[in-house]
Amino acid sequence: MKAAVLREQGKPRPYVETQPLAIEEVDLDGPAEGEILVEIAAAGLCHSDLSTIEGIRPRPIPAVLGHEAAGIVRVVGPGVSELKVDDHVVMVFVMSCGVCPDCHGGRPNLCGSSIAAKAKGELVAGGRRLHLAGTDINHAAGISCFAEYAVVDQRSVVKVPDDVPLEDAAVFGCAVITGVGAVLNTAGVPEGASVAVFGLGGVGLNAVMAGAIAGAHPLIAVDVHDEKLALACSLGASHAIHAGSPTALDDIKDLTGGGVQFAFDMAGTVKALEMAYACLRTGGVLTSAGLAPADAEFALKPYEMVSRELRVQGSYMGSCTPSHDLPKYLDYYRQGRLPVDRLRSGTLGLDEINLGFDRLSDGQVVRQILKP
Repeated sequence: MKAAVLREQGKPRPYVETQPLAIEEVDLDGPAEGEILVEIAAAGLCHSDLSTIEGIRPRPIPAVLGHEAAGIVRVVGPGVSELKVDDHVVMVFVMSCGVCPDCHGGRPNLCGSSIAAKAKGELVAGGRRLHLAGTDINHAAGISCFAEYAVVDQRSVVKVPDDVPLEDAAVFGCAVITGVGAVLNTAGVPEGASVAVFGLGGVGLNAVMAGAIAGAHPLIAVDVHDEKLALACSLGASHAIHAGSPTALDDIKDLTGGGVQFAFDMAGTVKALEMAYACLRTGGVLTSAGLAPADAEFALKPYEMVSRELRVQGSYMGSCTPSHDLPKYLDYYRQGRLPVDRLRSGTLGLDEINLGFDRLSDGQVVRQILKP
């Protein structure tokens, strides 16, 4: 099959010239015990993939990238009973083993078995199913969906109704589950709470829509791109603040009578974290779902944190249990409260994938959909 293979991290831009992702003919083993073969119908280009290309997130290479996708089950391996051929599925980048302390503790998004396998570039059952010229190719997040097909663990997918367009379903596996989950699960934003969302990519805009679902007010969108600010307002934000404005923090505090109760960093930069923390009111909560570079540091003043009772927390995969939360989020989509189709910034084929990451790096697109 054809797949996009990353062999070297940190290549310079423009990617259309340096070609960090090479379209290769690779071999794919059939599914082992508990695994399925999925034909990829749609995959989203996410900033997490871009961070891997840039080299700020070290990963085992060579690898087939991609972790946000939807597709159709074509083969079920031995021991698979809950899925069948022709089922439509959304892929999720953390599967739950069901037996580790985190899974038992109700936090399957932090499954230790899944995280250990991802760090090695393997599937959770062990080993790799991807090969090229006699060399093993690593899996990205147990998914590797920038390809025509993927073999994944059965617990890495959630079945979705056939009437949900796969181009829309794809973004539920990362952008939706991360952005919506951070607001509704991790932070638990109550009705009427003041919220500011920093960074309006796919995850950030889903956080804005989740804020509207929760009934947050004011619901403030913050970014450096005017087009994204306008889109956020059309999706439920009550106010838009340009992050580059010298009065941005003062404007947020003026709108909220001193600061927000809940701030969300969805940009994955220290600057965004600093702004989000600075705009909190006393007793406020900062939730970060943006993945900053692995060596980045964020400074806090402990006295201020204690005396003002501020909280800083991370959110990974929206603190979600996919089998429970994704159907609920799909209901919001069907009700028109989560119009993820409005986040699509066009489609592209495998041969255009490097151009797609140039566009993503420029910050002018939200979610480009790859159709292998």
